[in-house]
Formats: sequence, C-alpha cells, structure tokens
Amino acid sequence: MELFGLSGVALLLLCCPLVLLVVVIGYLISVYNGLVKLRVLVEEAWSGIDVQLKRRYDLIPNLVETVKGYAKHEKKLFEKVTELRTAAMSAKGPEEIGKADAELANTLKTVFAVAENYPELKANENFMKLQDELSSIEEEVQGARRYYNGAVRDFNMKLQVFPTNLIAGLLGFKAREFFEATEEEKKAVKVDFSDEDSSESAEKSKE
Repeated sequence: MELFGLSGVALLLLCCPLVLLVVVIGYLISVYNGLVKLRVLVEEAWSGIDVQLKRRYDLIPNLVETVKGYAKHEKKLFEKVTELRTAAMSAKGPEEIGKADAELANTLKTVFAVAENYPELKANENFMKLQDELSSIEEEVQGARRYYNGAVRDFNMKLQVFPTNLIAGLLGFKAREFFEATEEEKKAVKVDFSDEDSSESAEKSKE
C-alpha cells in the first residue's frame, strides 16, 4: 500500500505540469484565434474603404475632362487635382491615406465651386451622372469608415486587456490606425448643384 501511495504521488506530480502545460497552450491558442478573427474583420473593413476610395479616384479623370470642356482656363486647378489624386493613390496606411484623401476632397470642392458658374456644365448629362455617383460614394465611404473604426476599436481594445496585452506582442499583433475624418473631410465635397443663384453667378463671370 505504501509503495502504491508513493507511486500515486509521483504520478500526480508528473501529471500536474503536463496538465498545466496543456491549459497554457490551450489558452494561447484561444487568444491567438480570437485576435486573428478580429484582425480579419479589420482587414475586411479596410477593404470596404479601399474599394470606395478607388471608385472615387476612378471618377476624377472623367470629372476633370468634363469640367475642363467648359472651364479650360482653370488649368492649374485641374493639374492640382490630378497631382493630389496620384498622391492619394500612392499613400500608405489609413492615417496617411486619410490625410491625402482629405486634401483631394477639399480641392474637389473648388472644382465644384467652379462648376457653379457654368449652367450648361451643370446640365451636362455626364456631369449629372458623376454628381450622383460621387454623392453615393461619399455615403458609402462614411459608412465604411464607421464600420472600420468600430472593428479597429474592438481589436485595439482586445490588445490592451489583461492578460492579452502581455502576450499579443509576442504573437505578432499590433494596434491598428483609425481612419478618422479630418476637418477637411467633414466639410466634404458638395454635390448639390441646385443653387438658385447659379445663373446670376454665370452672368457675373461673363462681365
């Protein structure tokens, strides 16, 4: 009996570290899988923003050419829009892309302001189509931004919770950047051209 008792104790002492090791490994796997799922949601959310921004970038050349047909003297403005579009498309990371896209959106406001002085341009079928598409895209960008920022918030919060914060870095996880709306974006591009005073502005521009 005494020999059996000693053997049982030895077996118990041998099993305890193994059980503890299994528990630790199981916990690490659980944490890793949870963080991976949250990271995938962030990446999927960002792809939604990326798609809408590319749609907007694709419309810009057509917009510039359409407006240029009625306002050829605005050469510097069109060149600036083209340069900012290129800069926005080559920007990296949510923060950098956000700043570049905001500057582009702010400059586009000037393009639309110029259009206000040309009633014929405002009545152009292609221009009106671009107006509708840009309005739709802007709404999609706002929705995609909210979803992305929510996913980033959940992911970053998970990284900061104890004890995940002790091992997240070791597992290769890092906090993600938010895609915040800057002041320029909050004053986003106007796509409503129903100003009743547009005809008067056009007359003044001709004088």
